[in-house]
Amino acid sequence: MTIVTASVPRDEMSGAPDVRVVAVPAGHPYVRRVTDAAGIEVLPDPPVPGAAEGVWWPPVALDPDWIRRNADDADILHVHFGTESFPAGHLTACVEAAHAAGWAVVFTVHDLTHPQLTDQSPYAAQLDELVPRADALVTLTPGAAAEVRERWGRDAAVLPHPAILHEGESPSIVAVSEDLRFGMHLKDLRPGTDGPTSARTLIAAVERLRDEGHHAVAEIRMHRSVRDQGARDEVRAAVAGHPYAVLVEQGRLPDAALNTALGGLDVCVLPYRFGSHSGWLELCWDLGVPVAVPDVGHFADQHDDASTASFRPGDIETLTAALRSLLSCDDAARPGSIARAELMERRRARRREQDASTAEAHAALYRRLRSERVS
Repeated sequence: MTIVTASVPRDEMSGAPDVRVVAVPAGHPYVRRVTDAAGIEVLPDPPVPGAAEGVWWPPVALDPDWIRRNADDADILHVHFGTESFPAGHLTACVEAAHAAGWAVVFTVHDLTHPQLTDQSPYAAQLDELVPRADALVTLTPGAAAEVRERWGRDAAVLPHPAILHEGESPSIVAVSEDLRFGMHLKDLRPGTDGPTSARTLIAAVERLRDEGHHAVAEIRMHRSVRDQGARDEVRAAVAGHPYAVLVEQGRLPDAALNTALGGLDVCVLPYRFGSHSGWLELCWDLGVPVAVPDVGHFADQHDDASTASFRPGDIETLTAALRSLLSCDDAARPGSIARAELMERRRARRREQDASTAEAHAALYRRLRSERVS
């Protein structure tokens, strides 16, 4: 059996790890980071019939029959992502099967609204299945924990998002430019992204900053293949012919190229109309890039420093104010500068400590829950 985590100590008599975890999905980078503690074995994702290697969705392990067949192989079921693949009642049956197998169930509430869905009601119903029935809850921010408490009357452990930038990774060196580059990536225009409004608002904010004497430019990126072609056409129209805005349509970038593109920004602007937490924000933090975040969900709660500033989606005034504040914050450092490189190294060191603590907290939670199930 392939073990996701490294350096797993074994009991000298039994040869077994401390705790065996079915994580859904096991292969996700977030999951690998938070389970990277000694004594934790994460079972690999079962292969999805007919899918390419590395595809974990819809998650095969999140199935009552699979859980019953593998009852002796694990101690914990930890659900992260992929629940939207299933009909009403399925998750309840999974929790019941896990409990019947002697497993404890953990649910990390990454999303309180689902960024991939227009109609939130099926996902809200799934939260109503999982949140009350899980043995323990985890979430990423104090604000999300407060929302969980308000909606379901349950406490969730707050364990921050781990690093996204890998150890040793850094963006390619970029030349220091006179232009202040404000970037926004619309990706494939999923439902949680308001591409046209976000593009128009950013361009208008850049115009205001230029009127104030800043050499500001807007860099808007979007995938060639999008979910909403009408929205794509509106984005193109918003940028077309504008002297201080550029639209880059591209495929999905490899990690190194994405790091370089983001690392060349003075500020990244998130284009979301709803959502809860953002891995994109975390990558920007790793790269030393300040982020303007919409005042929805719990994006502004992910970091407690001045590297994020909030604005109302679609509001030129508040976005312009957020961009101004980020340009003058203590951690503002130009792309390609020595100060940006030093900021990245300080943050990398902070992440090492935080991520180790987060992984140990997960391990302690698993051990406590397994002990409670056994007793």
